This record gives sequence, C-alpha cells and structure tokens, in this order.
Amino acid sequence: MFSNISRFFVWIIMGMVLIGLVGFGSFNFGSSVNAIGKVGETEIDGSAYFRELNAELNAWQAETGQNLTIQQAQSIGLDQQVLSRVIAQTALDNETARVGISVGDRQLADRVTEIDAFQGVSGSFERDTYDFVLDQSGMTKRDFENSLRADVARTLLAGAVTGGLSLPDVYTDTLFGWAREIRDFTWAEVTPRALETPIPTPSETALRSYYDANPEAFTLPETRQITYVWLRAEDVIDTVPVNEGQLRAAYEARITEYQVPERRLVERLVFGSEGEAQAALARINSGETTFDDEVAARGLTIEDVDLGDVTERDMRAGAEPVFALDAPGVVGPVATDLGPALFRMNAILQARNTPFEEVRDSLRDEVAADEAARSLRARSSEVDELLAGGLTLEELAREEDIPIDNIGWYRGMEDGIAAYDGFRDAAAAVETGDFPEVVELEDGSFFALRLDAIDPPTLQPFDTVRDAVEEAWRAETLTDALTERAEDMIAQFKSGESPATLGLTEVVEDNIARSAFIQGAPQALITTAFDMERDAWETVEGAGRVFVLRLDAVNAPDQDSDEAREIKANYQAQVAQTIGYDLQDAFASAIENEAGVTIDQAVINAVHANFP
Repeated sequence: MFSNISRFFVWIIMGMVLIGLVGFGSFNFGSSVNAIGKVGETEIDGSAYFRELNAELNAWQAETGQNLTIQQAQSIGLDQQVLSRVIAQTALDNETARVGISVGDRQLADRVTEIDAFQGVSGSFERDTYDFVLDQSGMTKRDFENSLRADVARTLLAGAVTGGLSLPDVYTDTLFGWAREIRDFTWAEVTPRALETPIPTPSETALRSYYDANPEAFTLPETRQITYVWLRAEDVIDTVPVNEGQLRAAYEARITEYQVPERRLVERLVFGSEGEAQAALARINSGETTFDDEVAARGLTIEDVDLGDVTERDMRAGAEPVFALDAPGVVGPVATDLGPALFRMNAILQARNTPFEEVRDSLRDEVAADEAARSLRARSSEVDELLAGGLTLEELAREEDIPIDNIGWYRGMEDGIAAYDGFRDAAAAVETGDFPEVVELEDGSFFALRLDAIDPPTLQPFDTVRDAVEEAWRAETLTDALTERAEDMIAQFKSGESPATLGLTEVVEDNIARSAFIQGAPQALITTAFDMERDAWETVEGAGRVFVLRLDAVNAPDQDSDEAREIKANYQAQVAQTIGYDLQDAFASAIENEAGVTIDQAVINAVHANFP
C-alpha cells in the first residue's frame, strides 16, 4: 500500500515541477548568490524558492480572482509556508546525498518519457515537445533533469521512511462497527399528567432564592451605547429622478422577457435511414408501438432526445411540420443534419406579448432602485469626507438629511441594523474616542457610528424580572419533579410494570443508527441509547422534557459485506496516506534539526524584490 502511496507521491512531485516551470519562467540571481541558505552541506536553491512562491501566488489568483502583492503574501505568511516547504525538500536532498541515494540515467529517462507534458499527439514521448516545453519554461535540460533526479531521490527516501507500515484490520473493523452499529429501544415521555401532585405555586421567598442562586440568567450583558447614521436605498428612492427614456431602455434590455414567441415542447429521434424512420412512424401510427417505445428500442432515454421548449426559429429543420400541428403528435421523417428524424410535439406554449404600459410601474421601481444604489455609492464618499473634515454625526444628520438613531448593542443582538455582519463587527471593534467612518453594507446602504458609553453587565432588579424568575422556577421545578417521577417508574419497571401500565405512551424504535433523527424526541435520546447496557432503563432529559428509555437490542453491522469491505479499504487507504505524510514531515523536521539550517535573508529579500 505504501509503495503505491510513494509512487503516487512521485507523480505529484513531477507535476509540481512542471507547474512550477511551464509558464512562469526560470529565475537566477547569478551562481554566486543563488542560494538563500543551507541545510547541512546542501544549498537551498533560490530559483526553486522563486518558482514555488510564484506558483503559490498564481494559484491564489486562480482561486480568488485577486492578485497578491509580495507584501500581502508576507502579511498572511504565504512566503513562510513556501520557504518551509523548500527547506524540507533541501533537507531531504541533503540526506539523500549523505546516505548515497542516487537515481540512474536509465530510471531518469523512464520518468521523463512518462510525463504527459512531453508526449506528442501520438501519445508517446517526443524529443521536440520535450525541448519546446523546457524552452518555454526558460530552464535547461540539465537543470530540469537534475531537479527531477533530486525529486525522485527524495521520493525514494520518503518511501523508505514509510515503507513497511500497515494499519491493522482491527482498527478499521472497530471504527466501522462503532459507526454502523444500530440499536433497538423503547421510550416514553413522562408528562405532567404522570405527576401524583401538581407543581405548587411558588412563594416570594422561593422566587427570591432562585433569583439569588441564578444571577447570570437575569443579568444584562455588556451593552455598548452607540449613536449611528444609516442611509438606505428606501431613504432616497423617492427622490431619485427617473425619466421615460430610462424606462424604455430598461424595457428594451429585457425585451426577451416581455416579447416571447410561441414555443413548443419537442423531442427528436434520429434514424440511420429514411426507410427506418418511415417504418417507425408507421408502427407508431398503427398503434403497434409508441414514440417512447421507439426511443427505448434505440437504446436511448427521453432525456437523450428532448429538445426542450423551442421556437420556430430554433427548430430550423422540422420547424414547418412541427409548428403546423395544432395538437400534440408525431411528424416526419424530416431530413436533419444528423439524419432522417421523427419529431414529437408534446405541448404548445402560447406566445406572450407584454406591452410597455403594463410593466411601466415595475420597471420604474427597478430603475429607481438601481439609481438609488448609485446615489448611495456616490454619497458614501461625500459623507466620509465630511466626517473626516470634523462634522459630528448630529451635524451630518441635520445638514445632509440622513437618519440618525441610537442603539444599545450587545453580542448576540441581531435586530434592525444589528442584523448586518458589517455593523456588528464595527460595533464590537469601536473604541471610545474613535472618529466615525463610513462603512458600506452588503445591500448597498452605509452607516457611520460613534461609541458613547459602555454599560457593564448589570443584574436586573428582582421586581423588574419577577415574571421571568417565576417562569424559570416553574420550568426547573417541573423538570426536577418529572425526573424524580421517572426514576420512581423505573423502579416499578423492575417489578414487572411497564410504561403502558403506568399510563405512558410507549414508542418502539428499531434499527436506529447513531446519526438518526427521531421526530418528536430530543437527540439526547439517541445519544443515551448508544451509551447504555442492554435491557437497562434510564431517564433522559432534553429541552425541558423527561423520558424513560430501555435498550432492547444491539445490532452489529456485517463486517464482510461488499459495501463494508469497500468502505473499510478506502478509509484504511486514506488513513495510511495521512500517516505516511505525517511521518515524512516528522522525518524532514528531524533531519533539518540534525543537519542544521542557515538562512540568508538578504538573498531572500532579493528574490522578493522581483515580485510586483
């Protein structure tokens, strides 16, 4: 298994070599300063570091669509990740040299000729293609082959480190057995009707005791008193001018939505000859077969022959007979680019002509919304400049007619403007004395805020929260009473009673997996069922409700089914690969520490200077 992992690792390395070279060009600082450091006696190649870092920057751009400058890459540690990888490769090179691992010319030639990038249209290695690819990369054959030779030698060393490792079957058998085990159990909810005495009315002393024992439940969180201005599209949309020309332009831009020609749902079945098509049509017309039967006889599905809803213009061949039908039917044969064909028309979708006057009001709303969004973008810059010039939020609201408000914000609050991530982030970060700055929200609106004060967590007076205290006391007292009653019932179950005989509604569950969901029951019910002993009863509490639960059976999965064997084999391969990579990383770190690493920061800076 691990030899396969190592061979796979070889192909990854060779692919990375080509990706790092082709299209990026080579880089050289001159032989005297090309090394950016050493691992033991082996120099760390500056060109390799440049290519790896360049490849990372290009990969970032491909994934995010954004270009990273070298300064931005450094700020997120991308350069250090690449440097660590290059150092690890050099450490392996140093160790292969120390122990005398080398790759012969014959083996190297085999590797080169197997690389897809060097193969021509015939699918075999071509010298001209090899020369062209290396020429485009800016790398000489000698440099590339030396690099590939080192890569293969490193892979041989890594394979020696991980070779001979294997995962015991008991490991995957145990995990599979745990994950796929299913259980049968019986449960019943203990409701307030099962209580022998109802919950009493609490005394003031009991409520105050509960209040004193649970202060956190009645404490307001730290609250930030914030003044903010917030300008939204709806605040300006009525003032945005929209002329008739804009509405006409919007209508024309969406003309395909308003002027829709007649369409028909059509399928096309192509035959090898007109005679075959005629014979099929005759069978359909006589009732011997159907269009669906003919499709199936050709080894096709309806999806294979479906053209969807088409206009007469879309149809081209077959348009005339298909659109001449006034009801669903089959026509043909028709000569098409693919051969003689039968067409089945299934439905007529009538033309739709929506005049401008009918959608004028909705178009005005849309155009006004677009104009309002543009207005907000322009005004956000103006407002930011006014705030930077020293205008207070109150002055800004008065002079620019922007709504102003206050909010007592705390973490977890998501009402009003606090529903926006951008506002919550700004509210959490603002400090006393910070100048207001404009922040744009995802819907195009913008705000600016000021922190006025921070109220520390405050325990609310008992009289203010008395109703909440009583509600919480009742909930806790009821849960305690139900739990006590459930435990009494379990004692009775051992004497021959059952949930049904004690007035509870029994529910029997069969073949329940760990990941299952039971409608009307908390997840704690399943979790507890998988922690119990067979035939035992337990109480389960969840979301203020109480249940009794008995485990009836534990059903182990079939470890020898085809599905089980496939799942375990795949998982075993994944874990083995992960362990192999971890061992290789640990080995690289160990030989780095043993050989010693020195870095020339000046040369690294010179490499970075060649990036924009």
